[in-house]
Amino acid sequence: MSATAPYAGPSPIRRPLAAAALLASLAGLVFGLLLAGAGPASAHAALTGSDPADGAVVDTAPKEVTLSFSEAIAVGDDSIRVLDPSGKRADTEAEPKDLSEGSTVRYGVALHSGLPDGTYTVAWQAISADSHPISGAFTFSIGAPSDTTVALPSQEAGGGPVGVVYDIARYAAYGGFVLLVGGSAFVLVCWRGGATALPMQRLVVRGWLTLTAATLVMLLLRNPYTGSGKFADAFDLAGLQSVLDTKPGAALVSRLLLLGAAALFIAVLFGTYARREDEREKKDLTFGLAVGGGVVATGIAATWAMSEHASTGIQANIAMPVDVLHLLAVAAWLGGLASLLVALYRTPDIGSAVVRRFSTVAFGSVVVLAATGIYQSWRQVGSWSALTGTRYGQLLILKVALIAVLLAVAWFSRRWTGRLTDAAVASEGAPGEEAESASEDASADVAPERAAQLARQRAALTATKKKRIRDADPQRSGLRRSVLAEAAVAVVLLAVTTMLTSTEPGRTEEEAAGGTPAASAPAAGGPVNLKMPFDTGGQNGKGTVRIDIEPGRTGSNDLHVWIDGSDGKPMDVPELKLALTLESQDIGPLPVVPDRLAEGHWSASAVQIPMGGDWKIDVTVRTSDIDQVTIDKNAKIG
Repeated sequence: MSATAPYAGPSPIRRPLAAAALLASLAGLVFGLLLAGAGPASAHAALTGSDPADGAVVDTAPKEVTLSFSEAIAVGDDSIRVLDPSGKRADTEAEPKDLSEGSTVRYGVALHSGLPDGTYTVAWQAISADSHPISGAFTFSIGAPSDTTVALPSQEAGGGPVGVVYDIARYAAYGGFVLLVGGSAFVLVCWRGGATALPMQRLVVRGWLTLTAATLVMLLLRNPYTGSGKFADAFDLAGLQSVLDTKPGAALVSRLLLLGAAALFIAVLFGTYARREDEREKKDLTFGLAVGGGVVATGIAATWAMSEHASTGIQANIAMPVDVLHLLAVAAWLGGLASLLVALYRTPDIGSAVVRRFSTVAFGSVVVLAATGIYQSWRQVGSWSALTGTRYGQLLILKVALIAVLLAVAWFSRRWTGRLTDAAVASEGAPGEEAESASEDASADVAPERAAQLARQRAALTATKKKRIRDADPQRSGLRRSVLAEAAVAVVLLAVTTMLTSTEPGRTEEEAAGGTPAASAPAAGGPVNLKMPFDTGGQNGKGTVRIDIEPGRTGSNDLHVWIDGSDGKPMDVPELKLALTLESQDIGPLPVVPDRLAEGHWSASAVQIPMGGDWKIDVTVRTSDIDQVTIDKNAKIG
């Protein structure tokens, strides 16, 4: 609904212009502060370096492999694994050693002694301080690169079907929180009579049920979400116990306990409070419910702040309470908006004063959202390049745009609010008819059960009549349509906000981009097809070499070579050798000796491409004892 002060008469033309100017100023302030970033503020941890480095070829076997990260991480026994070319563990399988010093976060695993030459794969998986799983893999070689049977993982941690269900539960949890807190606040602050309205009761109770169910799902899926990615592990008691020992697990359990207190709050709100008729007693109970409900709502909001982005990085002691305020403001605005929509469509008793009170609440919520949102944006983005060049920054721009749309629609809602009157309510009571009916009942000698039945019928008829009259009010109909549009935008806004909580912040992504490319999974590529003519200078020394490299990405590839003579027919040669060089990174030449499969056809499997780039492929063809030539061509791989 409207995020402005209550309506006070017809709006002059200058008010829309002033509102637009205010929005423009706020947007300018947000993005201006984004450029004034100070020190780094990480959220998702990122791999920033390793020793040996990704794709490195070392002369002698190292004693250990170390990995550096942008922030603290939680590691387990198998968080860092080193696999030899046959896929066997080359590390001692002990828990990684914490080698951190000062602000540098580094972990290492010891290797077995006497490791043979060849290509080794390092696969790592951990949990960043903001509760999100991270993973990656890279290779290095001892002596010279070799074939390897190890396939680099293609699925990121937290992905797959388990990740999808976990993300859905995360969105449902936010939605349930908004309905529970926002709906309760709407009843206590804007419309106390709504405590007796069945649609309002259902809205708040459904919010509680949604948040509770989503929290249980997230708690059960936490182990497979950060580990195996298998649904069956959701009921692994050992895994569940390990989850409870982590900060995210403690936050989910705390949320469930607070939801128990919230259930008691709901019972009092729609029970004792709804039945209380004495105004003084009801006022005292309103104060008590507001304080108790505020404490519970703040506690539930803190379960997000203590386990996600706000809990790590710079100024965490400031960021966490700011995050709580942000969540409470979102709930008060969007939850109140959902409550108003239900009240306008499902109840006949809501008046213009209720709508105006919510307009004031919405205005205060937007002010809090603007202040806390500016701080959060500075903390997680910090630069124009991160704002426009990272997924987090782009989602943030989309969120700001949706808020602008929501405020624009709210301005129209405010105009409809200003036109609302309760004149129809005053004329619809038909007191003469009700008095006459009551007189007839008093004079008639009817049983008490019959009298109660008649009273219920009259109440239903009165409610239907009131709803019909109010539905015919064009101002009220216009307000309903406007609020419905607001609610539709709010649903999308909540989805974008949920995506932001599970996306690597722009500042961290830029930090990772400045480090080792091993921070991510193998880059996707495509098959490489090359055609190179050659001439060794001797008899029958002319022909064409055709090379296919599949899948044409970092990691293991299959290589096929065909040689055609000058007549276009398959041509056998005494010797064929290949070498791959990534000159930009001083990697190579990496030799490849293919095996002959058939006349004019050679093949090599498990050819390792340690990193993506513009690779030079050298081909040496010998057609006689003295006639040979080396040709080369560049190809983009990975």
